[in-house]
Amino acid sequence: MKRNHFLKLLAFAPLSAVGMKLTEFHKAGSEMGNSVRMPILFVGHGSPMNAIEQNEFSAYWSKLGKELPKPSAIVCISAHWETRGTFITAMQKPKTIYDFAGFPQALFDVQYPALGSPEIAALAIESISKTAILKDHEWGLDHGCWSVLNQMYPDADISVLQLSLDYTKPMSYHLELAKELSFLRDKGVLIMGSGNMVHNLGKLNWSNPNSGFDWAIEANEGMKEMINTGNFAELTEIRSKGQAYQLSVPTPEHYLPLLYTLGLKNREDELSFFNDKLQMGSISMTSLMFNKIV
Repeated sequence: MKRNHFLKLLAFAPLSAVGMKLTEFHKAGSEMGNSVRMPILFVGHGSPMNAIEQNEFSAYWSKLGKELPKPSAIVCISAHWETRGTFITAMQKPKTIYDFAGFPQALFDVQYPALGSPEIAALAIESISKTAILKDHEWGLDHGCWSVLNQMYPDADISVLQLSLDYTKPMSYHLELAKELSFLRDKGVLIMGSGNMVHNLGKLNWSNPNSGFDWAIEANEGMKEMINTGNFAELTEIRSKGQAYQLSVPTPEHYLPLLYTLGLKNREDELSFFNDKLQMGSISMTSLMFNKIV
């Protein structure tokens, strides 16, 4: 089955109406993407203004968009979509969400009109056994997602889905759930966590835009060391590591997308960090990529 034919089937009828069995559905899914195993990303997204500003962070996002294999689709786990239960966007045309206030009108004028992918949403739902993944038709693309993609893929010509963060679950749940998404990498899907390793808005130091507090630097470097050594289980207990980590992760939502990226890693992947800087005392832009060793 060709991908365009598969899309037409899903556009005009539910799976039950076309008589597609689960095995046939998985076969169709296997033909959707390219044969390249896609890298996985965790991106420190920082201020929404990075969506339209030309700076060192957005420049690297743009560089990635030009250098990485073009994805067949993108699944983003953003800090800004927390739910009770786990949801995946399943609409054909997700809206651009402006989940912020107090920024220039130019930021609100941005539209990121990428299509969704109901077929990939259905494939993820059928393939994941750890929990029930529910379809969402209301959310769209929040700024944790589109602010990065507006720089990486400004043409918005790649289908984008978001997977929500179940705030009722422990950190270990998110690390384990991510492992079940790994099959999408072999279908040409780019999976991206978007948050910040260190994120404490209550401690922002506006007079020091290009550095971090000592505790933020300590935690950022400690997290990088745990990632380097592959000690991912330890990262699910990050707030037990002392005051520096408690200050750096006062709430979990910006940290959890990192765990999805770590859960997707396999033994063939090589780690690299980028945008490894702190801002305004208590925000880490540190980002990372796992890519298959050639």
